[in-house]
Order: sequence, then structure tokens, then C-alpha cells
Amino acid sequence: IVGYVALHIHSQRLAEIRSLVVDEKYRNRAIGSNLVKCAVEEGEKLGVEEVLTLTYMGSFFQKLGFVEIPKETIPEHKIWADCIKCKYFPVCNEISLIKKL
Repeated sequence: IVGYVALHIHSQRLAEIRSLVVDEKYRNRAIGSNLVKCAVEEGEKLGVEEVLTLTYMGSFFQKLGFVEIPKETIPEHKIWADCIKCKYFPVCNEISLIKKL
């Protein structure tokens, strides 16, 4: 395995890119970009309207058509299902981005 990504479905409207990782030896070969594109395509096939991501690599996702949004606009079910369990909640340094499909 050289890379991995997960698409988590939150609702009929919203999915989330999670756990994107590429082995250091294989970075800068478009593997991460291709994994994200495949996940977005899966979301489109499933009929979701938006794909969310929380990341420290904002520019990477912006190159793939994601747009930064204020964390305050992240749907509540994401916050209460996942973020509240994080040791960094509510002071999180991740950037929230979304892509409309």
C-alpha cells in the first residue's frame, strides 16, 4: 500500500475526505491527488452534494477545487459526532474546506 483515503458519508448531502496518507517514498507523484479525485467521484456517484475535509494541507486541496470555509459553518452533526472527541476541540488548527459537486 502506497496511499490511502476514506470517504465518510455524513448524510445524503455531505461526505468527508478522511485519513488521506501517502507513503513518503511515493509522494510528489500525484498519488494523493488521484486518491482524492477518486473519492470525490465516488461521492458524485452516491449523489452527495458536497465533500468536506479538515486538513493542515489547505493548498493541496485548493488545487483540487476545494474552497476554504469558516469552521463555524461545518455541519453540527460532524462537530458533535467527531470533533468533540478530539483532544484539540474546540481550539483546532486544521483548515476546513469544501467542494460542491
